[in-house]
Amino acid sequence: MKRLEMTEAPSNGSTSGDEAVTVRAAAIRAAAIREVPKHGRLLKSARDGRILSAPMLWIFAISTPHGHGVLTTTGRKSGKERRNYVRAIRCHDKVYVVMLRPPALAIERPLAVSSWMWNIRRNPNIRLRLRRRTFAGVAREISDPIELRQAREAICETVHLVDYGECSLHLRGRPSRAKIKDLHGYWFDTGIPLVIELAV
Repeated sequence: MKRLEMTEAPSNGSTSGDEAVTVRAAAIRAAAIREVPKHGRLLKSARDGRILSAPMLWIFAISTPHGHGVLTTTGRKSGKERRNYVRAIRCHDKVYVVMLRPPALAIERPLAVSSWMWNIRRNPNIRLRLRRRTFAGVAREISDPIELRQAREAICETVHLVDYGECSLHLRGRPSRAKIKDLHGYWFDTGIPLVIELAV
């Protein structure tokens, strides 16, 4: 699997736009600083996420667990297929995904963007494997407030059995439903939420 790249989002050049970006970066950094003490030593950075994602792609090569999927994008530079293991919550013909910013990364570079996110910005046509079935779809970032609320509810309120394992990898102490929801709330509020519209 290609190494995950995290680059900064470019400014749009306008003063008001720059101010909004600065405010957003400060909010992400502040949330990450509050989150860090909750996290264990295993998974804190983008590098740690890469280490975990690689075996997940092999473990779930045939079927993914509920609430997760394998996302295939087209490399914006290479044109080759790139796969990533992601948390994916399906609601009818839509699937909600979030590009995560681990706390250590969010503190240092709160506007960092992953390579698969840049790939989607270049070419939003993707494939997503959910359970034993692979779907074609179109991914886009969510900006509408109503749709953001719907996505947040889907991402943060949905808890599957595998999420308890995810929680134990990230957070200190015994996993619980409340801790899982809080963790997913952090990911949503500091990451980049997307919706994938499936071609079904």
